[in-house]
Amino acid sequence: MPPSRHRRRRAASREQRRTQPIATGGGFNNLWLRISYAAIAVIFIGALLIGIVIYAIPLGGGGTGSADGYVDGIGEQLAVEDDQSHFPDTLSITAVNPDGYTVPPTSGQHWNGWVSCGFYTAPVPDERIVHNMEHGNIIVHYNLPDPAQVDELRAAYDSIGETERWGVARPYDQIPEGTIALTTWGVRDGPMDTIDRERMARFFESYSGKLGPEFPNGAPCTQGGVMSP
Repeated sequence: MPPSRHRRRRAASREQRRTQPIATGGGFNNLWLRISYAAIAVIFIGALLIGIVIYAIPLGGGGTGSADGYVDGIGEQLAVEDDQSHFPDTLSITAVNPDGYTVPPTSGQHWNGWVSCGFYTAPVPDERIVHNMEHGNIIVHYNLPDPAQVDELRAAYDSIGETERWGVARPYDQIPEGTIALTTWGVRDGPMDTIDRERMARFFESYSGKLGPEFPNGAPCTQGGVMSP
């Protein structure tokens, strides 16, 4: 005998109470899925914004000194080579450009890697130094056979605050013995036969991070050089 209409209604009511959904739209699992998607979106957007901010800040910060280009009376302004491209480390400047550059060079083609800031007592190739100057770094070249003079130059170099971020000093036998020279991109001071700390300081204050064409505010030589003193 089939169940009565009343019994069928009671059975349907009990079944409905047993099968109520946990929550609209997929319940507990679906809620956590939405939370996970939202968290991933927040992380992605945050990383994107950080990347935009980093890209927008020029490498090297705000630079130092007050120069905007060449400063009259601070060194000699030289013609800048048109070609600033990189060439393989197996080649030299003279192999790439037989006519050569100025001595010391102040622009032109160069190797891909630059050197870290510091006072070097072993030779550093021109091909690396030109890359440093492309970043707005200042180079102190010295040909001092007397160790006491090297110590005197190092003390003067260390006393100039900008050298920690922008300076490279290296021995260089292409200038006259007993002299030093200062260079940055397109500017040279010397060779000079005295260690003039004030003259050196003016050069650093005028040009640190200023004239390198690759970055608007320079790139300190604290950033990833292939050589260290």
